[in-house]
Amino acid sequence: MPAVVEEAPREPILTLPVALTAYILLLAVIHLRVLLPPELENWTIDVFGFIPKRYDASLLNLQIPGGAGAKVWTFVTYSLLHANLTHLGFNVLWLLPFGSALARRFGAVRFFVFLAVTAAAGALAHLITHEHAVAPMIGASASVSGAMAAAIRFAFVRGSFLSFSRSDADTAAKVPALPLSRALRDGRVVGFLAVWFGVNIIFGVGAIGIDAETTSVAWQAHIGGFFAGLLLFALFDPVPRVRSDAADASSRDASDRV
Repeated sequence: MPAVVEEAPREPILTLPVALTAYILLLAVIHLRVLLPPELENWTIDVFGFIPKRYDASLLNLQIPGGAGAKVWTFVTYSLLHANLTHLGFNVLWLLPFGSALARRFGAVRFFVFLAVTAAAGALAHLITHEHAVAPMIGASASVSGAMAAAIRFAFVRGSFLSFSRSDADTAAKVPALPLSRALRDGRVVGFLAVWFGVNIIFGVGAIGIDAETTSVAWQAHIGGFFAGLLLFALFDPVPRVRSDAADASSRDASDRV
């Protein structure tokens, strides 16, 4: 009589790590600011949103709430504010698979610092391309984009969360990453990059600039955060890098399975 071998149940890939859960709860609690009186809510956006005009030295008579301190903290605090529930929901939805893997891999401290760094990179990209803008930019999209870029450095490696033979969530998040040069030669990574840039440039789901007449998408901030996540990943990654020969084997195995 043939023996029956039972496989251990796999942990759901979207079980949220504590760091990501805490971050999402923080965004939700901060969003309760919409319950404030309109004047106070607008003041909050002015003080904590990212306003390029704040850095325009030629407009000395322009009084923007927050003072000199806001020139520093708004590089990060803007990413904790959202225009509405749809805006917040989109960012959380994009963050769930990629942020979950990254939080497991980095641990809480690295994860939060990484989100802050990519938010700042997104703000810098927005400042460079909108140096005289008065409309505050808010939204976590630059950080979300950075998390997605960092995650694709290991997402397609054998055993990881987007591979054909993934492991449980913790193991999948900690497979050795491919070197950037090799990752950029992987057709799946290149395809992901092409789709991501196309979606962001054409549709621009994410960080929103708010003013009295129009709402626009700050897609340049997305790209700034994305490039920061892609290029700075190795500085945060605690997992030893995959060797070149192992990377070759992984690529060949993945090709055989397509």
